Amino acid sequence: MRHSLVDELSYLTQELTSSLSDEGRKPTLLEDIETLHRNLKELQSLKSYVQVVEHSLRLNEAALQQIRDLKAAEAVTANSVTHYRTLQEFVETVSQSCSTVEDGAGQKTLHLVQFLGKVRDRAWQAIRDLLSDKLLVAAEGLQWPRPVDYSPASSEIRGAFEHAFLNLVRLQDIGESLRPFDSQLGPEKRGLYPLQALVQPVSLRFKYHFEGKRQTNRLDKPEWYFTHVANVAHEHRSFMDSVVQSLLNSTKYKTISAWDEFAFLLLPLLARKLRRTMPTLLPHPSLLAHTIYQSLSFDAALVEEGFQISRTSAALNEPSLTKWEGVSEVILGKKEWFEAWLDGEKRFAEEQYHETISSSDAWLIADDAGDEERGNARNFKTTNSARRVKALVEQITDRYSPLPDFTQKTRFLISVQLPILEHYQGRIASSLDAFESLSSAFVRAVPGALGVTLGTRDGDSGVKVDTRGLTAGVEGAQRLCKALLSAKYIELSMEDWGEELFFLELWTEISHRASLRQWANANPNLPHPDVLEAETPQDTIFQELVDQYRKLMDRTETMLVQQICGEIEGDLKAHFTSVMSHKHEHTDDIALSQTLLAPVALLSSHIAYLAATLPLTNATAIYRRVAGRLAEYIHHRGILYRGQFAAHEGRAICAESELWLETCHVALRAAWAGLGGGRARIEAPWAGLVQASRLVALEGDAWDRVVEATFGTADEEEWRKVMADLTGFSQLSREDVAQVLKCRDDCLA
Repeated sequence: MRHSLVDELSYLTQELTSSLSDEGRKPTLLEDIETLHRNLKELQSLKSYVQVVEHSLRLNEAALQQIRDLKAAEAVTANSVTHYRTLQEFVETVSQSCSTVEDGAGQKTLHLVQFLGKVRDRAWQAIRDLLSDKLLVAAEGLQWPRPVDYSPASSEIRGAFEHAFLNLVRLQDIGESLRPFDSQLGPEKRGLYPLQALVQPVSLRFKYHFEGKRQTNRLDKPEWYFTHVANVAHEHRSFMDSVVQSLLNSTKYKTISAWDEFAFLLLPLLARKLRRTMPTLLPHPSLLAHTIYQSLSFDAALVEEGFQISRTSAALNEPSLTKWEGVSEVILGKKEWFEAWLDGEKRFAEEQYHETISSSDAWLIADDAGDEERGNARNFKTTNSARRVKALVEQITDRYSPLPDFTQKTRFLISVQLPILEHYQGRIASSLDAFESLSSAFVRAVPGALGVTLGTRDGDSGVKVDTRGLTAGVEGAQRLCKALLSAKYIELSMEDWGEELFFLELWTEISHRASLRQWANANPNLPHPDVLEAETPQDTIFQELVDQYRKLMDRTETMLVQQICGEIEGDLKAHFTSVMSHKHEHTDDIALSQTLLAPVALLSSHIAYLAATLPLTNATAIYRRVAGRLAEYIHHRGILYRGQFAAHEGRAICAESELWLETCHVALRAAWAGLGGGRARIEAPWAGLVQASRLVALEGDAWDRVVEATFGTADEEEWRKVMADLTGFSQLSREDVAQVLKCRDDCLA
């Protein structure tokens, strides 16, 4: 008996032991009961879950049916959405009752709550759709979406439209109190319900023409869909401003402009189109640039027509929204897309520039000044390359001036526009460097400089290039004039650009914004905008480049003076050598030396060409420098360093000086005919030489009088009167006159 009790106790003990502790054992009764209990609880939870879902769906259907049951002439009120309000309260109750679950990303809302939120939102959208369909049916009687002629429509059609329109407005008014979470939507998803409904047929037409497989959907014709939307907004403006605006004026939304709101709701059509086409446009820089240009043109046209985002529903929830960024912001607002466009524009501008300066006629001087020049200061000849570079820079300005953001404008200025002007300045400077290397006049001017020989000399196949022929005479001066005209043309163009309103505003913004000011300080082609926020910049945005071009012009003018004077002085050496060899020959007739004709003719050719080619200010400045240097050279070599000479030689010197003066007068008379004091302007640089030559040509009483006045006791005023009476000039000082008079061998002072 005892043994059987022990066995039975052992068996019962084993039956109560969990199967989890011994593999292969069946679950115990207790474990089966616990499992069944857990399953029952899960089923009960699932039943509650399903009941919640079922109840929400029933409320959803009841809310829709409540709207469907509205009579044709019945207005929407708060009582019309009682079932929806019940649905919303039920969803909020469930949401508050449910706890959150913990996962790896933090707190997360239960799927049931998310589902109920979607049911609630879809219910409201369905209610909107029901009323929107009624509005569209009524609008079909007005031939919408074609342009509406409201007056001829029957009173029934107009009444149905106005009732359906106001019902949607009332629904939106009710929804703002029921659905505060709608304010979290982006501006593009908000809008007046009735106008959103009216945009739907327009959207369908847009998709049909520009998002399908029709021929109107072309990647290279973005202007088609931009024009389509602009035309729709324009065609319906009268209807919006009159009929729709009067309906809004009777509601709480009377501060909203019907047309501005309608145009605002059309913009997502373009934004969606741009986002979808951008991946295809990026590999094609020209199409991308064209699309951006069209988007900027559309933005400008819409603003010009009077569009203001501050008068739309978007500004109701965002009062600070006063400036519309434009449809172009879809592309320009994304850094990768803007950089792709900027890079493409930069490559295009560089290609155009290199094509310009590499063309066969790039450095030919145009025969006319063109109609685009303004005023006499701008009315001068220049090279084809300068004109084309100016046109290219202005084309670049046209492409980026519509950009809405000053940061984008500054990037474009620094990356695309300024490098073109810098490259052209460098191109002109390099041509001057090459000229200096080839010109013997400059080689002589630099002690120890080496000449440049092009080609080879070995054998008959060698090429010998006459470097003097490239840089000597009028042809050499012509090359320098091309550089001067090109630099001056661009320099004056930059002065004009800098005074334009667009560049004045851009430079002011750069000067006052720290981020843009850093870019300007880091760029050597821009002035340093070190101004206070309240100050206005004194320099223009191109001032630094203007200064660089002016230095280039000064260098070119100096090279012209050096080139012309160097050649003439070289020819004059032979003349002075010939004169010295015949120094003591006496003759009563004054015959000019044949050796003088070549330098005189060369001067005449040079100044005539300069006067006919260069702007008046530059031609005058160069003439004065050339004439002044030659006059000083002749004064020293022909008079002061000649040694003592007789009176008949003085007469020859005077004749030569008068010949120089008359040559310049003949060469410049036609070009300067319209200027006041023309002859005096021409004589001014030669005054000292002519006065000295006339002094040494004096004879008899005139000679005695001038010697007595100079070396005697005459005061300064009396002496100057003698100079003016006998020579017509008083340019030289008394000491200089004394030095000149002593060159005559009959001066007894």
